[in-house]
Amino acid sequence: MARIKRFEDFACPSGQTVPKPTIMQVSGKSELAMLALEQLLISLAEPSPVQAQIITNALQGMGASQIETHGSGRELIEQARLRRPSLVISAYHLPDITGAELVQELRDSEDLYDIPFILISSETNPERLETIRQAGSLAILPKPFTHEEFEQAMQSVMSFLNCDSLGAEVDADMALMNVLIVDDSSTSRHHIRQVLEKLGFEHFCEAASSEAAIPYLEQEPFKLIVTDYHMPGMDGLDFARHVRSSGLQPDTPVLMVTSDSDNLSKNELEDAGIAACCQKPFDMDKMRELIRTLLNEY
Repeated sequence: MARIKRFEDFACPSGQTVPKPTIMQVSGKSELAMLALEQLLISLAEPSPVQAQIITNALQGMGASQIETHGSGRELIEQARLRRPSLVISAYHLPDITGAELVQELRDSEDLYDIPFILISSETNPERLETIRQAGSLAILPKPFTHEEFEQAMQSVMSFLNCDSLGAEVDADMALMNVLIVDDSSTSRHHIRQVLEKLGFEHFCEAASSEAAIPYLEQEPFKLIVTDYHMPGMDGLDFARHVRSSGLQPDTPVLMVTSDSDNLSKNELEDAGIAACCQKPFDMDKMRELIRTLLNEY
């Protein structure tokens, strides 16, 4: 088995060092991101005029020019249906709904489900932030945030919006590749699928539990398996062990996507047969490079 590839989330609690990526160094992108930001319509939900101005100044400093500020979540959603934004940024505590409820309503809608989302909040409750991660937030920033944290978050947005297919960089036809996504959160499954579609994958099977995924493994071959860690019943590690020990698809790489990778040791991952592990929210450039490497190595 190839050495485990792993990168960490760049959205850290205030005061902690932002981890550096271990599999890819993104260079020469910042200038492109600033130029592209001019084209984005950014919708901000922030009830504090002071905080709204701080975030607006940070966006303008990177080149953004189209910024709409809303004092409540409902106001943002109503306006988004009239004028669809390229990006939604929100605080967690809003006067009418929470940031978690806002992003969930976006994900559940038929017209706004795929809009990139960033949370900027002083909220530190793990359970509340987990809901944001599961909904596919591209970044979770603290208040106050550093320039470096904000720049990384916006780079992740631009990478997500401008992502190219991996088709020309892998040795097989991606249109023929099947991908299995295993996650008990339907919102998280949808976000993972959205990311993989941007990378060029076309064929997916989705399962809400490890137990539900096993019959798929018996029916057809997969080029990639993406699994969550925390799930009811058999967790992601046990599921990966089952994939390897059962001999169903021993050569298919298993990518674990979780918000809890700090608590997983390298030995645990290797023992379970995990090929790579990444943390929610993940950076698009890093995810792209990671999956490209997996497809070419397995």
